[in-house]
Amino acid sequence: MKTEDMARLLVPASAALVATLALGSGVSRGAPVRIAAPEAEGALSPAHLAPALCPAGSLPDGDACVRLPDEDDGPDVEAESNGHHDKQGHWVVYEQIPRRPERPADYDAYRYPVPCQHGCVVSGYDLDRPDDTQRRGRRLSHVGHGAVDLPQKKGTPITAVPLEHQQGDAEVAYVGPLFGTTVITRCAVREGGQVRDYLVLYGHLDAPTAGLTVGAHVAEGQRVGFVGDTGSPELVHLHLETRRVRDGVEIAKLAPGAMIANENSVVCDPRNVLQLR
Repeated sequence: MKTEDMARLLVPASAALVATLALGSGVSRGAPVRIAAPEAEGALSPAHLAPALCPAGSLPDGDACVRLPDEDDGPDVEAESNGHHDKQGHWVVYEQIPRRPERPADYDAYRYPVPCQHGCVVSGYDLDRPDDTQRRGRRLSHVGHGAVDLPQKKGTPITAVPLEHQQGDAEVAYVGPLFGTTVITRCAVREGGQVRDYLVLYGHLDAPTAGLTVGAHVAEGQRVGFVGDTGSPELVHLHLETRRVRDGVEIAKLAPGAMIANENSVVCDPRNVLQLR
């Protein structure tokens, strides 16, 4: 998909793009892109950014510019450390599971829960990139992106796709507000000679599938919800995130926010566990 086509899909002319915790990606290479705060009353606010305010090859997302992937992208940039500068300018190191070298870097190589051909991932995983190539906002309210974002028409069905080496069907762990309307499933994955639990987050849904409840089992191809823009007004897309549950953690006993807390699960590059086409 050409960049201008993505722009028409993601940013309607009248769109009011609101910064969300969930959405973002690495910005264009070089110095991080920051959009200056309005200096006078009546100036453009981040909620009314036009695409022209972002450099070529990127689109506005709240007060940040999201870099769009292109065909010239090479292998992922090797990060010096897993971390970023926080609001106070302090260096914060965090745990994350980067893409394994044997897994394809090309997002088009994988299966997704929504229809996806070439160039359907417009905002990818960047937590393993150096700080200056991670996404950031004017107030550093959201830094880095631990998921992939897939734009689709509002109401597009989202169907379960099993993870690589998944054992059995996924189990619904949560349905409700988190990244907008969100469904979280728990998947048992055989890796490294043992079975580990992974969480799959489907965020910004227009709605979950009717009757979907915690504890229900979701088979391959079964509908879990519909693409929407809850929590990201007028930026219609699916936020797809995968997290590996820490050993000994019982997800069923945790609140949704605790499920994705670092002490209970570790964010993972989705390309490690998504199935290849």
